[in-house]
Amino acid sequence: MKQHSLHRLYHPVRDYVFIGIGTLLFGFGFNGFILPSEIVPGGLTGVCSLLFFLTKIPVSVSYAAVNIALLLLAYKLLGFRFMVNTVFGVVALTCSLMLFEWLLGGRPIIRDEPFMSILIGGALCGAGLGIIFSANGSTGGTDIVGAIVNKYRNISIGRTLLLCDFIVIGSSYFIFHDIEKIMFGFVEMAVNNYVLDRVVNANNQSVLFLIFSRKHEEITERIISDLGRGCTILDGQGGYSREPAKMIVLLAKNRESVTVFRLVKSIDQQAFISQSSVRGVYGEGFDPIKC
Repeated sequence: MKQHSLHRLYHPVRDYVFIGIGTLLFGFGFNGFILPSEIVPGGLTGVCSLLFFLTKIPVSVSYAAVNIALLLLAYKLLGFRFMVNTVFGVVALTCSLMLFEWLLGGRPIIRDEPFMSILIGGALCGAGLGIIFSANGSTGGTDIVGAIVNKYRNISIGRTLLLCDFIVIGSSYFIFHDIEKIMFGFVEMAVNNYVLDRVVNANNQSVLFLIFSRKHEEITERIISDLGRGCTILDGQGGYSREPAKMIVLLAKNRESVTVFRLVKSIDQQAFISQSSVRGVYGEGFDPIKC
């Protein structure tokens, strides 16, 4: 019973730790590279950047204030559970922004290199958001707007967020009157989203093997003993020969692909193997089932 309780406690604590790490990466990338280069990113941080350039109100202050209003709206429209899952990420990111505002004092890490700054800053922010999302966290902001729109209109959250990003980045023209800064903003958005996607999907890259072999029993035994993976044997029939056939279905991590091919080849060089990429495999030996 005690071990079960510790197991249930482990995952939330681990999530909070990774959300904290992700917010630190985001805060450093944003305050060290993006904001000092006068580049407006997408999302709520982009809106707060616009306010900063207009009024000099620190991004952390406006970010916290707007999120409080959005969280109250989310509580009313989306329910208590959605708000609770978002509060920690909002508080952690606000603290991270405040920390790096204080440490860096608005000074850029790289001077007079705006393009290099947005590449590095976008990568750091994307990695940070990827870690946060992988830990089932949220940073609030336009995520809340997207969830509300999705609830009342048949518009996906992703499409809403993309539209918000384009509007926010495009609005920077009315402050700087500089097309180049808008282009830099879109480059930052592209880098951010690319890195975010890579980080989120890094641990979910798995492969599905369909193995046809007359030596299916020996291959199955080796898969279990050498890889520690379970597999399933399905009965089939050859479409041309009409003879009975056995097919091994195996799910494995992408890094285990070469081992699987070598194992099958060492047993049956005439085997037929089909490999396809899958994403989001949950259960024993893979990622825990999300709830």
